[in-house]
Amino acid sequence: MKQSLQLKVGQQLTMTPQLQQAIRLLQLSTLDLQQEIQSALDSNPLLEVEEDSDSPEPQSSNSQSESNANEAESKTTSAEEAPSNDADSEWAERSDIPEDLPVDSQWEDVYQSSAPSSSAAGSADDDYNNDYRHGSSESLQDHLRWQLNLSRLSELDRIVADAIIDAIDEKGRLTVSPEELVDAFDDDNIEIEEVNAVLHLIQQFDPPGVGGQDLQECLLIQLRQLSPDTPYLAEALQIVEQHMPQLGNRDYNQIMRRCRLKEDQLRDTLALIQTLNPTPGDCVGNDETEYVVPDVFVSKKEGRWLVELNPDIAPKIQINSHYASLAKDSGTSSDKDYIRDNLQEARWFIKSLQSRNETLMKVATKIVEYQRGFLEYGDEAMKPLVLHDIADAVSMHESTISRVTTQKYMHTPRGIYELKYFFSSHVSTDTGGECSSTAIRALIKKLIAAENPKKPLSDSKITQLLAEQGIKVARRTIAKYRESLVIPPSNERKRLV
Repeated sequence: MKQSLQLKVGQQLTMTPQLQQAIRLLQLSTLDLQQEIQSALDSNPLLEVEEDSDSPEPQSSNSQSESNANEAESKTTSAEEAPSNDADSEWAERSDIPEDLPVDSQWEDVYQSSAPSSSAAGSADDDYNNDYRHGSSESLQDHLRWQLNLSRLSELDRIVADAIIDAIDEKGRLTVSPEELVDAFDDDNIEIEEVNAVLHLIQQFDPPGVGGQDLQECLLIQLRQLSPDTPYLAEALQIVEQHMPQLGNRDYNQIMRRCRLKEDQLRDTLALIQTLNPTPGDCVGNDETEYVVPDVFVSKKEGRWLVELNPDIAPKIQINSHYASLAKDSGTSSDKDYIRDNLQEARWFIKSLQSRNETLMKVATKIVEYQRGFLEYGDEAMKPLVLHDIADAVSMHESTISRVTTQKYMHTPRGIYELKYFFSSHVSTDTGGECSSTAIRALIKKLIAAENPKKPLSDSKITQLLAEQGIKVARRTIAKYRESLVIPPSNERKRLV
């Protein structure tokens, strides 16, 4: 067999542990970053929180002054190249710690695992943190069983009641019929009358309307629990019980003719029906609060939009000078290796945090420069923007921009927005310009808010009105944008004035 030599050319992506760490910190949200920093402080004795000093000015950038931005960037770059503190510099001169680690390696491949890693340190409390942050409140079934325990029922009725409560979904609707419940028990002692009696009892529980098999029964349960002297109660019961299809289709003329009601009477009756809750289960167990901590602040000072990092998103950390000074006094090689390994890890962790803040500032500043019209005038002035535009402006890859804009929030005078909110596709205009999808959604919302309730605007009519403003959008696109705004179609928006 004849041997031959072949040469192949290929590309392979390699990353150092420092780069891997920087990418991982970059894509973390604010809450996750705080946990990561706390884990690093707990596992690495050379890291410590800086004591509060005279409050330094937060890192900021002027979106309207390119020269100031370049100057700030050069300062941050020089600060990054400088040692973190005097102790770190002294130790760097006395040691042989390399500036870079081998590519595609881990900390444990080069340095001994002297302390649990940040991820390992945090894993012990992951379950607790997840339960604390995402812990669910009392469910609808728990709420119903609490009321059931206050009722005096026989053992057999309690079994039936538990089965009925289990068959109620999160919206408060009964998902099975009483006949199906009887068949499921497979017990001759349980009859349909007994199931209906227990079901009627549960339908009197809080929230009003729970236990209804459909929307009609849910509304009837709520109406029957109202005071008999409620105005237009009889008319509302008649409409819901006999004319539910016409009510769903908003066929008001037919309802007025069949119920012999005048327009003002029908209007008051519909107002009473609209006070009812079609999904009573949503009132229980859905009170979880989500907290948003902004990463950057945007404010207008002296006619210029200023971008500042939130100084409270993460504690300022530094290298412990006392532990770093112990390196030269340590007697054994194991002590020196321990200090050396933790010092290197601490240095790169601080650099990764600095890199994260600098990248976040660059991206946020460019976003503000592009979307200055939004900050001034609102959603209608939003410009089309994609990740590629910001990537070219800051000389970064689109994947980096995607990481830095995910789960990062900006506090503006108009509210708190995720950075991804400022990115949107575009639609061409008659003048050759472009209009963002966010601006089109704002225009649709504005047109619908100003429409005549008796004759709501159809999607085709909205298309014509936008075309008159020079924005060419297909009717299907209008329907898609309207649905994204949770706005019903024109036939469902029709109502009596």
